[in-house]
Amino acid sequence: MTSLSQKILTHAAKLPEGAPLVASELLHLGNRAAIDQSLSRLAKRGQLIRGSRGVYLCPVTSRFGARPPEPAKVAEAIARLGGEVVVPNEAASANALGLTTQVPMRQTYLTSGKSRRVQLGKQVLEFKHAPAWKLRLANRPAGQALRAIAGAGPKNAHVVARELRRRLSKAELVELAGASTHYMPTWLAKELRGLRAHG
Repeated sequence: MTSLSQKILTHAAKLPEGAPLVASELLHLGNRAAIDQSLSRLAKRGQLIRGSRGVYLCPVTSRFGARPPEPAKVAEAIARLGGEVVVPNEAASANALGLTTQVPMRQTYLTSGKSRRVQLGKQVLEFKHAPAWKLRLANRPAGQALRAIAGAGPKNAHVVARELRRRLSKAELVELAGASTHYMPTWLAKELRGLRAHG
């Protein structure tokens, strides 16, 4: 193993779980071409995971062996690296609030950044660009509730909103009802106004 590869692995080991490795962040270790080659070689050896073009991840080592980093950690790290808002999608938000027991087959996140996929071993993380209103209130319960209502669609939104009135605290309901309705679909804005009326 070259000294540059060893330096990259030493640097990677100090990063929090899920933090992506990109060549542009490693230029203090060597020149760009050498770093690109070392990252590619380390991925081929299984010492790094190639998440997507130019993005690598450090496997997590435990007594059970090496595993890919947790999807939620990767999503958090990608959000920090790119200065993006990244949140679970509508189905995952509904699941987190206990509105459904169905666990989404694919890990999908909504982002203010570009749409792309990240490979985590056999698992694929999908990041879908979303309008700003879907990202409001970020990862707070009120934000999850907003996306759960949106995911229910116009026919079932009222049922979900009614259930959320039972599940959320008064403060969370006030926060949800106070979300700006600009650019939202009319039916969704109406549901939020209804929550305000019941508050």
